[in-house]
Amino acid sequence: AIAAEVTLGLPFLNGRMAADLGELLVPYMPTIRVPRTGDRVFKSECAFSYDSPESEGGLYVCMNTFLGFGREHVERHYRKTGQSVYMHLKRHVKEKATGAAGGAISRRRNGKVFLDLELNRDFNGDEYDCEDEAKLVIFPDHFEIPLPNIEELPALVTIACDAVLNAASAYKKQEPDSWDKEIQVSKHARSLRQQDNGVRIPPSGWKCQKCEMKENLWLNLSDGAVLCGKWFFDGSGGNGHALDHFKDTNFPLAVKLDNLTPDIADIYSFDEEEAVLDPQISEHLQHFGIDIINGTDNGHHNTDNTNGVRPRVSEWEVIQESGMKLKAVYGSGFTGIKNLGNSCYLGTIMQVLFSIPEFQRAYVGNLQRIYDYSPLDPSTDFSTQMAKLGHGLLSGLYSKPPMKSELIEQVMKEEYKPKGISLKMFKALVSNGHPEFSSNRQQDAQKFFLHLINLVERNSVGLENPNNAFRYLVEERVQCCQTQKVRYTQKVDYLMQLPAPIEAASNREELIAYEAKRNEAEENMRAPPEPVRARIPFTACLQAFTEPENIPDFWSSELQAKSAGVKTSRFASFPEYLVVQIKKFTFVVDWVPKKVDLSIDIPDFLDLSRLRGTGLQAGEQELPDLTPPIVLPEDTRGKKGSPEIDESAAMQLAEMGFPLEACRKAIYYTGNMGPEMAFNWIIAHMEEPDFSEPLALPTFMEPGPSVAGSGLAATPLDNHPPEESIAILTSMGFPRRHTVQALKATNNNLERALDWIFTHTEREEEEEETSNALSDMADTTEPNDSDASGPQIKDGPGRYELFAFISHIGASTMSGHYVCHIKKEGRWVIFNDHKVCLSERPPKDLGYIYFYRRLSSS
Repeated sequence: AIAAEVTLGLPFLNGRMAADLGELLVPYMPTIRVPRTGDRVFKSECAFSYDSPESEGGLYVCMNTFLGFGREHVERHYRKTGQSVYMHLKRHVKEKATGAAGGAISRRRNGKVFLDLELNRDFNGDEYDCEDEAKLVIFPDHFEIPLPNIEELPALVTIACDAVLNAASAYKKQEPDSWDKEIQVSKHARSLRQQDNGVRIPPSGWKCQKCEMKENLWLNLSDGAVLCGKWFFDGSGGNGHALDHFKDTNFPLAVKLDNLTPDIADIYSFDEEEAVLDPQISEHLQHFGIDIINGTDNGHHNTDNTNGVRPRVSEWEVIQESGMKLKAVYGSGFTGIKNLGNSCYLGTIMQVLFSIPEFQRAYVGNLQRIYDYSPLDPSTDFSTQMAKLGHGLLSGLYSKPPMKSELIEQVMKEEYKPKGISLKMFKALVSNGHPEFSSNRQQDAQKFFLHLINLVERNSVGLENPNNAFRYLVEERVQCCQTQKVRYTQKVDYLMQLPAPIEAASNREELIAYEAKRNEAEENMRAPPEPVRARIPFTACLQAFTEPENIPDFWSSELQAKSAGVKTSRFASFPEYLVVQIKKFTFVVDWVPKKVDLSIDIPDFLDLSRLRGTGLQAGEQELPDLTPPIVLPEDTRGKKGSPEIDESAAMQLAEMGFPLEACRKAIYYTGNMGPEMAFNWIIAHMEEPDFSEPLALPTFMEPGPSVAGSGLAATPLDNHPPEESIAILTSMGFPRRHTVQALKATNNNLERALDWIFTHTEREEEEEETSNALSDMADTTEPNDSDASGPQIKDGPGRYELFAFISHIGASTMSGHYVCHIKKEGRWVIFNDHKVCLSERPPKDLGYIYFYRRLSSS
């Protein structure tokens, strides 16, 4: 065998013998690992960038952690960890020769060493050859050992290299094929007995039969009971009443109501303890009055629409500006995002967010600091992955125009495709543990926006929080219809939901005539008429937003009883960036979720000044500030004046990183109704000054604090960290005084407190304590905000300019496709997955979510 070449930098050191390789690797043998079951091998994407084996510098895979690093970032990992041995992977893509004797002829294939590395779909397999190259690289001297070298390398190294080269993709479990193979037909499906109890399920307005949950609801297919599912770590889910019902009745199958569509039905078997298939799901649902067979739109991201639904074809063409010669643009801020299969909801939201200076500054502006302080596994760190994504979109490194010769050739073929970046690592992180976003199905972009806002909020403590640009206060005025007295409260919000009243359509007569023709065509079994799109004035949407809303279960503190009430909402403050969602999705009687086909004349400039709240007016009388009596389930009721607190639910919330005392208060103020209700309380109150203070229970006959207003005028207590947290840290050997200071500085977050202890010596803390004895909550406030007594709000004038919008194509938010348009440098740009072009006709009237920026007061 020919001895392997070992190179140092660029020069070659020829003549090395096999024994030399063994001696060379001996000092590093303890750091080389063989991937075990459960280890993820990242050989397709860098942890800090979007470099891959197809990039110019290839990818370096650490032979200890199996993380991948591009050429610019591998040195950082070496310096931080001391790990010296990496496997360098490089894929050479060459166009096949057209002649029989010329061109690139594939040499001995190394392709199988990248067994699970996906081919770039931009390269047609019939026209391109891929040649793969692998070698070991030893830092810091950059010794290179080409692979394979079975005879020359020690056995352990050979086994480790072979295992890495043949390891499955780190994201293999998320591929649709493997997802489908895991789900089997339930053993109960064909023999399921359904009770003839007359239960009929309406198309909307569901609520758990045992609590107040209105999300994550499951329909038991035996008796029609609607109950909530389990609770998830991110605050979504329910109180587990569906499982409790199975334990009481042994009725095994349930289907999720929230995302039930003609082509999606999530079915769970409590007996088999897994997701299952039910071949007779249509019949089982019809037993309870649910008819989903008539759904016509499959809603997949597919331009070959063959279902004959003409309005959707038109919508597809208009929103994507099909048929126009759109000019591709490249460079900073014009990088596309590859569609991973129904991931466009994520891509469009991230494109818009990183067009906003606050997000650019928070993550890309702090890129080096975030990278330098990232954990040993950067793939699991939210700030690192946000900085990586922002840099990928804004750097221009992944949006380079083709070379002139390549451009001419590709234009002639009409097939040039910019590559864009792939967000597999980011999607895996932000969707981890989430029942919807972790799937490969299409999702609601609005829900993902709020999910991401939540993640930013939880990961920005002590750092610049870009959410401040979106956050605003809503003034809610509730009036008791019987006493005419009122109550004003404020709540934090990030998104304005705007109704779309069909009855206000300017072409109402045309719509009525269309409905009559359509009904007549159905009766006579003729082809339907040409669809008519509703045209709704934007002013009508604003008017509908300001209309009073009836509150059926309003509790009047004046009457000490339930009464009829009405609620109106206004802006207590105006955000720097206003996000407006058009409510254009609804359920029809036959249970098919339907998007109303409408057009709204969205203005480029918007003045909402008249919607600013006024507070209590002269002549208005306030309702007494009393809390409704908490009605607890029988098994959780305590003694008078001292209701019990579900400590297990509090611990579930604390495990998410919230202070334990805040979690206990959330459980108490929401009446022990479960972690989901308490989580919502936490989000609404987490920026109040006494958020992490211990719960002060009211004595008997003493009215409790108002849930809606608690904290806005609360008096801070002693802010002493909970003894449980102090005990945990002192048991690790840290001094009590230092532990208390760490907990105070990190808002009683145990994990961050531990990091704080390692980065702050006692001497530094003594100096800090002397100079700033009254700054217990410094880490929870932001330097540019003047008011630290409540949520950090950037109030200003209510005048805005439209700068971006996201459009949805399809019949349901759980299917179809998303496209976004962003105004950059005075021109509208369309971002359609990896394609980024100048827009010719931005379809502003067909959008779903609109983004406005505040106009300067000058």
